Amino acid sequence: MSIHFSTILITGGAGFIGSNLAWRLLGAKNKVVVFDNFSRAGTQKNAAWLTTHENRDALTILRADLRDAVAVQDAIEGVDIVFHLAGQVAVTTSVRDPRNDFMDNALGTLNVLEGVRLASTQPILIYSSTNKVYGKMDDILVGEDENRYFYEELKQGVPESFPLDFHSPYGCSKGAADQYVRDYSRIYGIKGVVFRQSCIYGYRQLGVEDQGWVAWFAIAATLNRPITIYGNGKQVRDILFIDDLLDAYEAAVEQIDVTRGKIYNIGGGPKNTISVWREFKPLLEASLDKEIPVSYDDWRPGDQHVFVSDIRQAELDFGWAPKVGVKDGIARLCEWVVANQDLFES
Repeated sequence: MSIHFSTILITGGAGFIGSNLAWRLLGAKNKVVVFDNFSRAGTQKNAAWLTTHENRDALTILRADLRDAVAVQDAIEGVDIVFHLAGQVAVTTSVRDPRNDFMDNALGTLNVLEGVRLASTQPILIYSSTNKVYGKMDDILVGEDENRYFYEELKQGVPESFPLDFHSPYGCSKGAADQYVRDYSRIYGIKGVVFRQSCIYGYRQLGVEDQGWVAWFAIAATLNRPITIYGNGKQVRDILFIDDLLDAYEAAVEQIDVTRGKIYNIGGGPKNTISVWREFKPLLEASLDKEIPVSYDDWRPGDQHVFVSDIRQAELDFGWAPKVGVKDGIARLCEWVVANQDLFES
């Protein structure tokens, strides 16, 4: 643990990534402020879990909204590090309601940036962006075999230098926020770092169909809920276990003199790829010891046939690489889901 004895704000701190991060930071004797509007299912349960931590006296939970600039400013003043993880997270939701998607992601991030810029403590800012800023990548040569799509040329995955192409309202709102963080680092000198994250999965991911597909499939299969595969199931993603992501956050903070103002693609990389159903299905069935029926539907807007992160820059700048492999990570997730089925009851 490289972060200790600090005061830390986590926006979206009651979400999947945020609650895991808060638990780890509390364990290292940090003061942690969880900032969340509790609009997402499961956040109340995650917050309740955090209050069981042995260092819970160092935990503050704020029910507040990123759209409230004053609340954001007040929460940031006095902290050493801001992990900005909150926002609208689903492409499908953004298509249905683009205005709220923009308010949550673009305006909310601007409020965080202004809070950081004006804070007397000049806090470090780590922003959770997305690989969706690269769009559908239709002009990239993609091959296909029996179980998966694959890049014909990008053997190490997509680098940070790849052209941006915001696709879907979600891609636009997250992409705008992504670039605002980068520019505030250039123009105002804030210590901002952007993580363009691929598919993150793990404990306390109370996944739903629109977001968090790895956890959603594990939850639905465990509880015998229907699973729909959009497209043909050969879509490939590099998946990253939650513990590895938290390691990356810490390493980027520890090396902030190197990482400030930079953007990193953060995912499982070429060694941790899997097709959404064709290759995931046998691993899931083996972990749960059951056959899993599914139905199929049309592709969803903006869905990439392949996305694999080139993570070499992160390794070069702050010595990070994933440690948890796909098979091990999925087994850990399934074991946790089976042991905590009460969390997924409506």
